Amino acid sequence: MTNTCLTFTALAMIPVSGAAAQIEYDVSFPNAVHHEVEITVTVRDLPAGALGMRLSRSSPGRYALHEFGKNVYNVRAVDGNGRSLAIHRPDPYQWDITGHNGTVKVSYTLFADRGGGTYSQIDESHAHMNMPATFMWAKNMDDREIRAVFHPPAGSNWRAATQLFPTSEAMTFTAPSLQYFLDSPTELSDFMLHEWSVGDDPNPYTIRLAMHHLGTEDEFHHYAETVEAVVAEQIEVFGTPAAYDVGTYTFIADYLPWVSGDGMEHRNSTILASTASLATGALRLLGTVSHEYFHSWNVERIRPSSLEPFDFERANMSRELWFAEGFTSYYTPLFIRRAGVTSNEQFASAMSGRLNTVTTAPGRQFFNAVEMSMQAPFVDAASAIDPNNRSNTFISYYTWGAMIGLNLDLTLRIQFEKTLDDYMRLVWERHGATEIPYDVSDLQQLLGEFSGSASFASTFFDNFVRGQEIGNYEALLARAGFLVRKRNAGEPTLGQAQWRFDARGATITSGTLVGTPLYEAGVDRGARIISIDGQSFASADELTEILRAKSPGERVAIAYENRGHSATTSVALIENPSVEVITYEAAGMAVTPAMETFRENWLGGRAGRE
Repeated sequence: MTNTCLTFTALAMIPVSGAAAQIEYDVSFPNAVHHEVEITVTVRDLPAGALGMRLSRSSPGRYALHEFGKNVYNVRAVDGNGRSLAIHRPDPYQWDITGHNGTVKVSYTLFADRGGGTYSQIDESHAHMNMPATFMWAKNMDDREIRAVFHPPAGSNWRAATQLFPTSEAMTFTAPSLQYFLDSPTELSDFMLHEWSVGDDPNPYTIRLAMHHLGTEDEFHHYAETVEAVVAEQIEVFGTPAAYDVGTYTFIADYLPWVSGDGMEHRNSTILASTASLATGALRLLGTVSHEYFHSWNVERIRPSSLEPFDFERANMSRELWFAEGFTSYYTPLFIRRAGVTSNEQFASAMSGRLNTVTTAPGRQFFNAVEMSMQAPFVDAASAIDPNNRSNTFISYYTWGAMIGLNLDLTLRIQFEKTLDDYMRLVWERHGATEIPYDVSDLQQLLGEFSGSASFASTFFDNFVRGQEIGNYEALLARAGFLVRKRNAGEPTLGQAQWRFDARGATITSGTLVGTPLYEAGVDRGARIISIDGQSFASADELTEILRAKSPGERVAIAYENRGHSATTSVALIENPSVEVITYEAAGMAVTPAMETFRENWLGGRAGRE
């Protein structure tokens, strides 16, 4: 979930002018119960000619198009004297305004009812605003300072959580440019707040956890303690927090039944949204915290050149998401383990799902990790109504990239007595602290320098990044006392598929996977399986019982119907290919002192160590 790159120098020193900003937003909520917000944007010091006001089509950290203009109505415009101005709409995303006197005030209504990392949500409980989904902006005025004034409903007790620059007025904020403004989600609500300091004296940074939820204060404070522990482990990797432009980093958390689950990183803040509560889903919620905070280094400042600058008017494609998102995903459960929140067994479980995917999914036949990254505009919350074959052709760059990270970390530890932590710190020094965007070749060059072997770096990238191989995870993980094994050894299967059962059998509701018995027999999505070896079934349990009596390699007859065609075919069952990772202890195997040491150096906490 990446974000817009912002290359600023000494941004925190930009003064807040006392005069009226050239662009100013006035935001009120007279009809929040119906999810409406009223916005007026004033643009001053305009040259002669038409003013083009746009709404974004994409959002920082999202790669697909979202067409935010669909939720805007009641658009009207006046000049500095209050005289009505003509509006022409040349396309769905732009409003052209002519006849002004150097000042234009555009007012509009926005409907917003999806709280998360991309859209906005206005209701009686909060105003959750992702800026590209909320605010029109003036074309060709990206470098102008922006001022935003929010007017909470009377009696709401709303405060603001945002990375926008504060002023002397509690509900007035500024941004030095359009890019920064659109990158600054803002939550207005009666949230709980926890703050702590990180970094070295005499000028430490402040971390804020602003949480809008329905739980108790005790739950909140206990959760905040675990967030602090994860943050501390991440800072240990890089040796320093990222330089927050406003001196503060803000977790903006909405854990509410009426939001949509999401996490979205921004330069000095992140959105955390989930329907889960702290009482029932704290560990899952902490995973999103771990992932998004790591992005304050990796993506926000260690920035792919393909996303620099972020374009709000088109889909944004990157070849580096296997690193930007994938390596971040690798570290997500690792930091939680290092913080002592989870056990080795839970960490092994987290590895299992990813390893199972990259080991068994057929997508590696068609694309490598770089090419998977390039598909983000099609899969990152993208919307389409036609069926696709992605179950056969796609592996998430989050998942595959995480396994490349695991492969590299363990390989560096075994072959070079180095760690991925130190490699990431080198990438930070060269491309993060300096904010010099990188590409795939830069990462390879740094790996060669870091390992002392350009040959190793070239081979690793050729095999696992540009190539379609996967690591020898069984051997790598064995060094730390983790066992890779078949999850259901000896279990026969027709192949992974989704089913809908009824009295007449089971309809396949997903595409069947390349290489599985169903696929090879020509049975695919939409087919209804009537019987197997003459035995009918009406539930998943009954299907399992039929297959359990068989063995891998045994042929079975399948009677099915598909699009008006009835047929019988014969397929050979295969052994369930699913794998899992467990600790040697869970497998009843001995863990040697060397394994214990390796495991501790990898999974043990770093924060507070001398």
